[in-house]
Amino acid sequence: MAEKKYHSVVIGGGMAGLTCAAYLAKENRSVLLIEKNRECGGLVNSFSRDGFQFEAGIRALENAGIIFPMLKELGIELDVVKSPVTVGVENEILYIRDINSITEYRNLLKVLYPESEAEIDHVIRIIRKVMKYMDVLYGIENPNFKDLRSDRTYLFKELLPWLPKFLLTIRKINRMNVPVEPYLEKIVKNPSLRDMISQHFFKNTPAFFALSYFSLYLDYFYPRGGVGKLAVAVEKQFLEWGGEIKRETSIEKVLASEHKVIDQNNVGYTYENLVWAADLKTFYRITDVESCSEKVRSKFEKAKSLLLEKRGGDSVYTLFVEVDEPVDSFGKIANGHFFYSPSKQGLGATHWSELDRMLETPGEQDKLRVLKWLDKFLALNTYEISVPALKDPDLAPRGKTGLIISILAEYDLFQMIAEAGWYEEFITEVEKRIIAILAGSVYPMLKDKVMARFSFSPLSYASRVGTSEGAITGWSFREPVPAVSKILSANRAVVTPIPSIYQAGQWTYSPAGVPMSILTGKLAARRILNKKDPTKKG
Repeated sequence: MAEKKYHSVVIGGGMAGLTCAAYLAKENRSVLLIEKNRECGGLVNSFSRDGFQFEAGIRALENAGIIFPMLKELGIELDVVKSPVTVGVENEILYIRDINSITEYRNLLKVLYPESEAEIDHVIRIIRKVMKYMDVLYGIENPNFKDLRSDRTYLFKELLPWLPKFLLTIRKINRMNVPVEPYLEKIVKNPSLRDMISQHFFKNTPAFFALSYFSLYLDYFYPRGGVGKLAVAVEKQFLEWGGEIKRETSIEKVLASEHKVIDQNNVGYTYENLVWAADLKTFYRITDVESCSEKVRSKFEKAKSLLLEKRGGDSVYTLFVEVDEPVDSFGKIANGHFFYSPSKQGLGATHWSELDRMLETPGEQDKLRVLKWLDKFLALNTYEISVPALKDPDLAPRGKTGLIISILAEYDLFQMIAEAGWYEEFITEVEKRIIAILAGSVYPMLKDKVMARFSFSPLSYASRVGTSEGAITGWSFREPVPAVSKILSANRAVVTPIPSIYQAGQWTYSPAGVPMSILTGKLAARRILNKKDPTKKG
């Protein structure tokens, strides 16, 4: 029996792969989507346990002028609600309601750091400036999701008047394309204040991206039923258009010259076009270009050499907690999306310098030293806390509440401890300490009402999503990003050195996120659809 040949095979069923596959199937192309897990969505995924619904990855979504236009183009209706954010430090709690909350944020910081009033005012002025940039950046629906030939109103009344402002804003943004830590050091001499502003971002996050968080908070929304409903909706539409999904399947080999991929069971899938929407390091490790032209081999090996020496971005540790307490009790304290720091002191050198020293000599680290560091790390950290039932009451049993509690975490630390043979013990220690810290500060009901708990570590994310170093977004900012990462060059971000093979997703862009995954998925599909003489199914 001859192998079925597909117009396009898409590897990776996260939002980039789903989006790309849906756009191709919408145009009546034969499309096979191959996903390593049972369910699609990647980090845009919700799951149930004991009657509680949790998010496996992303806690909320921001439109960024991309998600809603994509849904409209694909004919998808998604029931969503706003996902308001609360920020808290010690006993100071701020509900972010609108743009005027930036003044309340300034006042909160001045209560905590009265000796730094002038520095706080300086930072707030910069944040306001960045918010204006964000208003321009996402001020209209992304033109990649518009038919400019038929939508003349959009072209002449929105896009063309916006374009000069956009280009000017991009130049201003590029001047802030430096790591946030040294950027803030020039403005803020108080190290604790610097930490409160930036420590919940990845190391060396570009200053513009880090200081845009107030705008992002105001843009957050949440699909009823959980974040995973977004992926489910796109998957459903893809299948209705005749797309096929091969689940629980990992690709072990890409034979570029034969236009074929081979899975873990040695089953082959032949394609005209391949879209790689999974980990790029894996793609370069498993792709055979021996029979390709010398030009292709040379470009491929150069890209491979660059990529394989780079690290994925930072990862997270996530604690899921089931609490025998009504959700209203939590709603009186904070919104369903809550960034909370139990101490105004800040992490200082705890997260990076002290951790890096421990990781330099893994064989010398005893449990006592690691746990002593852990105590300090958790006490001074910033926690991202999500309460799904505060956004949708149906997501927890009546009278009970589920919490999702996350912190930035280093993959190498968990790997070191796993190799030392006490990974499960370490996870237990982390869980106990986080609950004790939050019970002793913002959520006293956690002291004696926790029914159950479980965790995802960076190793869990590496296993589930298949990303290098368990990264949840893009490439590490601690070294030059080895991929196209400027928004003006987004169309080039989907190209690989091999003709008929494209790339898309969070491993293409940095900073990444769901909107950029969706955009690159759309751009990869458009590249394919614009090729000459496309073959339609049937």
